[in-house]
Amino acid sequence: MRRRRWPVLVMVLGVLGLLAWYVGYTQHVVSQLRGAAASQGRMYARIYEALQDTSTTADPTIALLDLSQQIRESGLPLVLTDRNGRVSASANIPETLQGDTAALRAYVRDLDRRNPPIVEPSVGAVHFGDSAVVAGLRVIPALQALGIVLLVGFGLYALVERGRAEREKVWAGMAREAAHQLGTPLSAMAGWIELLQDTVTGPSSARAVEAMGQDLQRLERVSHRFERIGRPPRREAVDCAALVDRLAEYFALRAPTLARTVRIRSEHPDEPVVTQGDQVLLEWVLEVLIKNAMDALGGRNGEVVVSALPTPEGGVRIRVQDDGPGVPRHLRKRIFDAGYSTKDRGWGIGLSLARRIVEENHDGRLVLADTDRGAAFDIILSG
Repeated sequence: MRRRRWPVLVMVLGVLGLLAWYVGYTQHVVSQLRGAAASQGRMYARIYEALQDTSTTADPTIALLDLSQQIRESGLPLVLTDRNGRVSASANIPETLQGDTAALRAYVRDLDRRNPPIVEPSVGAVHFGDSAVVAGLRVIPALQALGIVLLVGFGLYALVERGRAEREKVWAGMAREAAHQLGTPLSAMAGWIELLQDTVTGPSSARAVEAMGQDLQRLERVSHRFERIGRPPRREAVDCAALVDRLAEYFALRAPTLARTVRIRSEHPDEPVVTQGDQVLLEWVLEVLIKNAMDALGGRNGEVVVSALPTPEGGVRIRVQDDGPGVPRHLRKRIFDAGYSTKDRGWGIGLSLARRIVEENHDGRLVLADTDRGAAFDIILSG
């Protein structure tokens, strides 16, 4: 569930960031417009002062020079050319253009594409560009449109994830209800098997009843797994060495031995290999991997090795390896996709569910390891 929250979190942060940026930029534009209005007010005052009686005011030339300075300070790029097209004056142009006649003419043409020049027959032509505020306002609509598209996209993604979560909630409820309904017949079967154990006499019948008891225990464990679907993961000590021993022994008794021989064995150190996790769900993952390994042998003799080893980082690595044909390279990226299966009657949910259990319930990794022969799936858990 934690992974499904990140689109909503990104959308909320995106909305807040967009609003904060928009408010900040709006205040910046307002501040610049106020500065431009104040500059125009000062220019008007200087012009009015220059038009007054010169006997009581300063020299008009000084006022005109002040106006020229204020125009330079406005930041508006200006280039003045004479009747022959030669540059006679400029203001607020890049320093790299100073002294470069060809580059300056190209810059003038660029200014003319933005705004038509102002022609004064007695002076020449005034070529001007855009102020910083106008340049920013030209970009803002595109950025706003991009932000809206991203927010709408995240919103749609969040709606899709919400629908998927609702469907999974329904499936989880159905799984728990199925487990509840299985409880009564399983209890009855346990009673009948106990009665058979007290009445059978032959060795073959005794072995059959013992096998039935083991299968009944497995059905009970499967029922418990369905009860665990959709519930918070458990964090308890799991002895991985004992877990791989039990599963290897169980499947070894049910592996083919007539037309073909499949050996299933376990490997681990002598001491316990302990990690924190949900033993019921980890057993589910291992059963999926062992069954896939047995199916991968495809009617040939082979061996499946289930091992548990501690990692140098303090965690545990559980590996299920077979000596079959392996996984083709072009399928390695698809085998964990839900609904994808190489089997004719496969549902394609085993490996997908196994990876989800390992990653979301145990904060671990389920990967297809590189091997010289066959296929090897590693469950990597932290300590």
